[in-house]
Amino acid sequence: MSGPDISVVICVYTEDRWEDILAAVASVRAQSRPALETLLVVDHNQALLDRLTREYKEANGVRVLANAGPRGLSAGRNTGIAAAHGDVIAFLDDDAVAERDWLRHFASAYADPRVMAVGGRTVPIWASGRRPVWFPEEFDWVVGCTYRGLPPGLVRVRNVLGGNASFRRSAFDAAGGFATGIGRDGDKRPLGCEETELCIRLTRALPEAILLIDDRAVIHHRVPSGRERFGYFRTRAYAEGLSKALVARSVGADKGLESERRYTTRVLPAGVARGLRDALLARPGGAGRAGAIVAGVCAAAGGYVVGSVRARRSGTTFSVARIEGRRT
Repeated sequence: MSGPDISVVICVYTEDRWEDILAAVASVRAQSRPALETLLVVDHNQALLDRLTREYKEANGVRVLANAGPRGLSAGRNTGIAAAHGDVIAFLDDDAVAERDWLRHFASAYADPRVMAVGGRTVPIWASGRRPVWFPEEFDWVVGCTYRGLPPGLVRVRNVLGGNASFRRSAFDAAGGFATGIGRDGDKRPLGCEETELCIRLTRALPEAILLIDDRAVIHHRVPSGRERFGYFRTRAYAEGLSKALVARSVGADKGLESERRYTTRVLPAGVARGLRDALLARPGGAGRAGAIVAGVCAAAGGYVVGSVRARRSGTTFSVARIEGRRT
C-alpha cells in the first residue's frame, strides 16, 4: 500500500452516543484504504472507558485510551496524537460515519510533501429526516458540517474543519498540538475554532505548508433534534464569536478573520438575497432563512465583541501543549 500510514482518532465523552461511536469505528474499519489503527480517546468518563475497553478487547487495530489532559476535545485530540503510530493522523467525530473512500482521498493528497493538512466534506444527517426550512446552508458550520461558501473540489484553504480532518505528524512537531481552553468541553457552551488557531499557527511555523480540502473525502454527521432549533443556532453563533475573539487575540485579526471577511461580505449577503427572492416567490422558508442569516451574524458579532473585551481584560485564556509522543 503506497502513501502514508494513517491513524484515526475519535474523541468520545458520553455513553449517550454509544451506538454512534460503534458506527463511527465500524466506518473506519470498512475503509477501502485501511487505517493503521483507530484510537478512541475517552474524555474523563470511567464508565465509558471501561465499556469501550470491553467492547474492543479482541478487536485488532482499535485502542481505547483515557484523555491524559484536562477535560475537553482539544486535550483528547492531543492524547490521540501522542499515542498514534501513523505518519498522518485523521480525526473523525464520534457521531459521524465516513464514506468508504474517506482515507483513500486523504492519503492521495499527501503525495505532495508540502501538504501538511487535508480536510473533507461533512454532510448533515438531520434527526427530523430533512433540513429545517428556515436553516440556511451558509450556517451549516453551526452543526459541524460543510457550509455553503466553501470552494468545491480539491482546494487550498486557510484552515480545515476539525471533525473531518487530517494532519501530518510532523505538523504537530513543528507547531504543537491543539490549544486547550478554546474548544468544546462536553455539553458546555459550544465553543470552537481550535482547528483554525492550529492551522494558522502551523502556517506561521512552516510558511511553505499547504492545507487542503478535498470534497471527495466525505463523512455524514448526525444532527440531533436539539440542534435543529433556533435557540441552539443562536447560541452556537454567539459561541463562535467568542471563539473567534480568542483566535484573533492569539494570531492577530488579519489572519484570524481573513476567511470570515469574505464570508460576511460576499457569501452571507448572497444568502439573504436568495432567501428574500424565495419569499417573494412564495417558496417555503425563504424569509426564515434570510432572517436566520441576519440573526446569526448579529449573534456572532455580539460574541466577538464580548470575547474581545474579556480577552483584553484577562489576557488569552488558552495554552498550546507540545506533543510528547512515541517515535519508531
